[in-house]
Amino acid sequence: MNQVSNDQIRQNVRSRYKEIALQEVESGARCSPASSCCGSADDVSSKLGYSSEELTAVPDGANLGLGCGNPQTIAELKPGEVVLDLGSGGGFDCFLASRQVGDTGQVIGVDMTPEMVSRARNNAVKGGFTNTGFRLGEIEHLPVPDQTVDVIMSNCVINLSPDKQQVFHEAFRVLRSGGRLAISDVVTTAELPVEIKNDLDVLYSGCVSGASSVDELKTMLTQSGFKDVVIEPKEESRAFIKDWVPGSKVEDYIVSAVIKGVKP
Repeated sequence: MNQVSNDQIRQNVRSRYKEIALQEVESGARCSPASSCCGSADDVSSKLGYSSEELTAVPDGANLGLGCGNPQTIAELKPGEVVLDLGSGGGFDCFLASRQVGDTGQVIGVDMTPEMVSRARNNAVKGGFTNTGFRLGEIEHLPVPDQTVDVIMSNCVINLSPDKQQVFHEAFRVLRSGGRLAISDVVTTAELPVEIKNDLDVLYSGCVSGASSVDELKTMLTQSGFKDVVIEPKEESRAFIKDWVPGSKVEDYIVSAVIKGVKP
């Protein structure tokens, strides 16, 4: 992809998530990344593996129902760790991580949409999350110093990047030795039809047409330097993915996956 089209993709995604950030979401008038009509945010998140206790532990408006899994279940966070969330949205996963790393830990959320960063910062104040901060930036160019992070989380965001290899290079740069990835994202299980690949307005910004295959992701992660790379597709995720773009059969082509790796 040339630079112009990369920027076009970023602008489309930023515009889409600006609209979402400005919506009033009270425990959820929102839904999946690609749709706006399939239940409350809490309903969606419960299908992704979040407990009712987790859903009630964050400020109203933090959960926008935009994920495709629960990175908390794979992150195995410990008190005192520094956690970075790529594409932090309203702050939902950051606030859950905050409780696990405690006062001696730190959580950093990065999002490229100013309205999302503002929303998350307001939520942090509402909820009294003093160990959690949000920074404006692109995940291909993280506003984070080298080797300062223990764990990188992300929830259905890296597929939105037009330069995923650069995202993984940056992730590797900011992680300390022994640092780890705990990512939920979508992967392709079959070649996407041309009409899905080329739908920039709905299906790219909706976490569909930007998805990579398992082999592509493994290659990129390895090229960035990660070891112990594990990608586990979740076949059961087709049940909620089919609601993302009703009638399009996207569930025939993508599933959610757990993505893990370690910086040596």
